[in-house]
Amino acid sequence: MSVLEKTRAPEEPAAAREPRVADEHGRRIRVGELVLRYALLLAVLALTIGPFLWQLSTSLKGPTEDIYSSPPTFLPGDPTLHNYERVADTIPVWDYALNSLKVATANVVTNCVGSALAGYALARLRYRGRRVATLAFILAMLVPVEGIIIAQFTTMRELGLNNTLIGVVLPGCVGAMNVLLMRNAFLNLPYEIEEAAFVDGADVWQRFLRIALPSVKGTLAVVAIFAFMGAWDDFLWPLIVLSDPSRFTLTIGLNYLHGTFANDERLVAAGTIIAVAPLIALFACLQRYFFRGVGEGAVKG
Repeated sequence: MSVLEKTRAPEEPAAAREPRVADEHGRRIRVGELVLRYALLLAVLALTIGPFLWQLSTSLKGPTEDIYSSPPTFLPGDPTLHNYERVADTIPVWDYALNSLKVATANVVTNCVGSALAGYALARLRYRGRRVATLAFILAMLVPVEGIIIAQFTTMRELGLNNTLIGVVLPGCVGAMNVLLMRNAFLNLPYEIEEAAFVDGADVWQRFLRIALPSVKGTLAVVAIFAFMGAWDDFLWPLIVLSDPSRFTLTIGLNYLHGTFANDERLVAAGTIIAVAPLIALFACLQRYFFRGVGEGAVKG
């Protein structure tokens, strides 16, 4: 036997040359388990994305298509944007959207600023009553909105803010959940970094603005998304505090589509897509920071 034949490595079997499917720990996943995982993922995807896709399909169907056919047809035969034009002709949808944008933008700014300041104070500053203040924010999360909505309405009336967009923004300008998210994010930062800045002469505001805040941009994105979604989708509180149709938010304005055109689900579907589109755009812009912020604000056991 030649030296080349002796040193030649044995050929691997065909099964070993096949690509392996492994999890994050390097363990091989069986084919049956892989199929089950994808089946569950597809089922969850159908439950979460399916209604939205159905509304999108309905909003693109023309007046001659039967949306109640059995079995139902998912894809529109002749897609059209005429339903969106009819929504704009039926109600001042863009004025309502502008009001919602004002409320949501103000809610994002106040929540980001207020939650960051309060979260930093609860996480980093040392003062008497800090634990009690943290407990108060936790207890505030346990109180349902419906239980305090009468007190909120009475407060807005006494302040003269009924039927104003400020009255819509004020009760939710700083959320307890957002404060706790920022607190946990600041707690995860190493103390040594701020101690070095303190030795160099940085005061508390400089440490907050230049060191702590830039390190939790992901959690700020989470707070911004939650605040925008909460203000944009809110229906009950604007319905109670607003009475002038010119100040209605989008969720209240779209309700007129249900009452006046209850038999035309195409208009309702088009209005729903108009309301959801800004949320999708916001999440698409901030998704990179969102997933990073979930880890920054995680609660440690």
